[in-house]
Amino acid sequence: MPASRGSDGDVISKVPATAPEPTPASGTTRDIAYQAIDSFVQVVQTVEPIAESECRARAPNANCDFRIVVDDRVGLPPNAYQTLDDAGRPIIAFTIPLIVEVRNRDEMAFILAHEAAHHIEGHLMRQRQNADVGAAVFGQLAGVIGGSNPEAILAAQEFGAALGARTYSKDFELEADALGTIIAATAGYNPLRGADFFFRIPDPGNSFLGTHPANADRVATVQRTAARFGY
Repeated sequence: MPASRGSDGDVISKVPATAPEPTPASGTTRDIAYQAIDSFVQVVQTVEPIAESECRARAPNANCDFRIVVDDRVGLPPNAYQTLDDAGRPIIAFTIPLIVEVRNRDEMAFILAHEAAHHIEGHLMRQRQNADVGAAVFGQLAGVIGGSNPEAILAAQEFGAALGARTYSKDFELEADALGTIIAATAGYNPLRGADFFFRIPDPGNSFLGTHPANADRVATVQRTAARFGY
C-alpha cells in the first residue's frame, strides 16, 4: 500500500479501504494476521465517525477529519500515537505489532478512541505550550545564575522544555482515557474490556517525571466513566 509522511517525518502507510477475507483455517500465522487486519478495519470504520462527531461537538474549531494509518516500519514496538500532518489534519497511527497484539476489538476500539481523544482535548498543543514555558523559565534562571554562558542557558532551556512537556502529561492521559471511554462506548464497544490492555503493559507507577499515570488510576478512570453507560 502507498506510504506517506506525517508531520514528524515518520513513514506511515494508508489503511486499506477493504480488508482481505480471512482464510477458512485457523491458528496459522497467516490466519492470525488476516484476522487482526479484519478486526482493525472494522474497528476503524465503526469508531472513526463517532470520534469525528465528538470532535465537532467538543472542539468546533479543530480539524476533525481523522486519518487512521498503519506505521509499517520494521522493528517498531507495539504502539499507537496521535500526530498532525503539515496541514493540521489529525493522524492516528498504529504499529503492526500493536494490531497483532490486541486480543479483541474492544481493546482495539479503546486504543483508537483514546488516541482520538488526545486530539479532541488539544493535548499536543497544550504540551508544546508547557514545553515553551518551561524552556523560557529555566533559560531565564540560568541566565541569572550563570551569567551569559550560552551552553548553560541552552542546557537549562532543554531541561525546562522536557520538564514542561511532562508537567501535565499524566492528566492528559487520564483525560484521554475518560473521553476515549465515551467514544468507545458510544461506538458500541465495551470500554471495560478494552481497558484490560493496561494490565498487559508495564505499570509506570506514579513517578514524578513519568509521562503516564499508574495503570490502576487509568482503569479507575475508565470504570467511573463507563458506569454512565451501564458498564
